[in-house]
Amino acid sequence: MSTKPQSLDDSVLPYARKDFSSFRQTLTVQEVLEAIRRQGVGEKVVYFYVVDEDDRLIGVLPTRRLLTANLDRRLSDIMVKRVVTIPHTATVLDACEFFVLHKFLAFPLVDEERRIVAVVDISFFSDEVLEVEEQERRDEVFETLGFHVSQVRDASPIKAFRYRFPWLIATIGSGVACAFLAAAYGATLATSLVVAFFLALLLGVGESVSVQSMSVTIQALRAVRPTLRGYARALRRELATAFLLGVACATIVGLVVILWHGFGLAAVVISLSIVLSLLTACVLGLSVPSLLHWLKLDPKVAAGPVTLAVTDICTLLIYFSVARCLLRT
Repeated sequence: MSTKPQSLDDSVLPYARKDFSSFRQTLTVQEVLEAIRRQGVGEKVVYFYVVDEDDRLIGVLPTRRLLTANLDRRLSDIMVKRVVTIPHTATVLDACEFFVLHKFLAFPLVDEERRIVAVVDISFFSDEVLEVEEQERRDEVFETLGFHVSQVRDASPIKAFRYRFPWLIATIGSGVACAFLAAAYGATLATSLVVAFFLALLLGVGESVSVQSMSVTIQALRAVRPTLRGYARALRRELATAFLLGVACATIVGLVVILWHGFGLAAVVISLSIVLSLLTACVLGLSVPSLLHWLKLDPKVAAGPVTLAVTDICTLLIYFSVARCLLRT
């Protein structure tokens, strides 16, 4: 097994171990121990894996649990059913993050049928890998902005322009759309200058929350295979978080408006818009990276500009609509 990956984007499979041990769930502890004595185990086996009749992974068995269990117990009774797995298509960076997030000593690499193809253990998480990770971690900051630093580090001005300009189009497009929205709701802004004063604040808060949700989502997409059920669960969690954030921010800003201009419809408009905008921003921060991942696009590169652009447009649309409705203009 090679121990020096050249890049965090390399596939992890070539660096994984093939000498893992798996046993059928119907076997007893005594039968497994006898099999281990006859056949031996891999050089650095940390966990034993339990599979069904079709060799699909259904559980994991730490060595200590195997050695201390009664000999007549079946593996299906003593195995840990919740197994954290890594897709066999994962990258070196994905595997490194699994060790950091879950603190396990080894992870099985599984295919689409959940069959084990290899195991990556803690020895993989070596100084060589850490060195590569330290060199390339800074790239992620630039990826969120829409381009890889390695693509523009030594590039000519023309080449750097080609990499960076396409993602600025999303920002330009959202800016133009926001300008048209402001013009369309010009009468509303003219009626209440207080609403116009807090426009930048509303955009800033919406963008901050969408970026937070987007970052959490991108990290989660590296750790688990996205499913509709997982998306629904994450959506419920994000909506609850967004509601709490919205109420907290709306309370603070609303008090500022009241102390500054007194209680009125403007305070209600701004506070209600903050809550609705943050709910929308969280949904977009979750949905845009998930959609890009489903389309097999790199969410690290495209999610930032797209999410912020859509968030800005939705934030203004909510703000102006609430203002027009409540201020009757």
